[in-house]
Amino acid sequence: MNPDSRMRRLATPFLAAFLSGVLSAQAATSTNPPAQASVQSPAQSSGQPASPSTPAPIAADPNAAQAHDNSFVIGNDDVLAINVWKEPDVSRPAIPVRSDGKISLPLVGEVQAAGLTPLKLEQAIAAKLQNFISQPEVTVIVQQINSQKYNVLGQVNRPGTFVITNSLTVLDAIAISGGFRDFAKQKAIYVLRQNSDGTQARLPFNYKEVVKGKNPEQNVKIQPKDTIVVP
Repeated sequence: MNPDSRMRRLATPFLAAFLSGVLSAQAATSTNPPAQASVQSPAQSSGQPASPSTPAPIAADPNAAQAHDNSFVIGNDDVLAINVWKEPDVSRPAIPVRSDGKISLPLVGEVQAAGLTPLKLEQAIAAKLQNFISQPEVTVIVQQINSQKYNVLGQVNRPGTFVITNSLTVLDAIAISGGFRDFAKQKAIYVLRQNSDGTQARLPFNYKEVVKGKNPEQNVKIQPKDTIVVP
């Protein structure tokens, strides 16, 4: 027999056995994939029982009443937003205060608003709703201030009616109205103020002196319904 033929005959069984082993290994790998390592929490790895997941925090009620500025007093023509928690039929997004100082609401009827702070008005409305609603939660927000106004007349660049903001003084009011015109009598300005008894007071204001630091008491704070006259 040819030596080469003899070598081929001897190698054939070994080659068949090798191929058979490779195919068997591939079949076993595809049938049984390798197991993934399990990940344990620190509590599990230490032998302690796992604590339940912490629940998400509850969002605050967006309609909860906010703290009020007790220095503000509601007046005629102010526009209020009144919200009664879970009672949309009673709530009002915008309700003006009438000239008699009152507002009207379902179930509540007429209630005095002018002269009260928003907090006091909340309490007054809640007291009337207790006959119909268990523990009513009322929020009053001033949407528009129309009662806190003053006038500037005469020789200024922008005479008119303005809304009082913060602690407004006569100097502030003149600046807001655009300053003086050329022939304004800056030493003869005065403020007309309504007294509680219905009379009118005349408060002098000498601009030339005040800006020099003289007689600073003339630079009074503006009150609702004041009229500044610049002759």
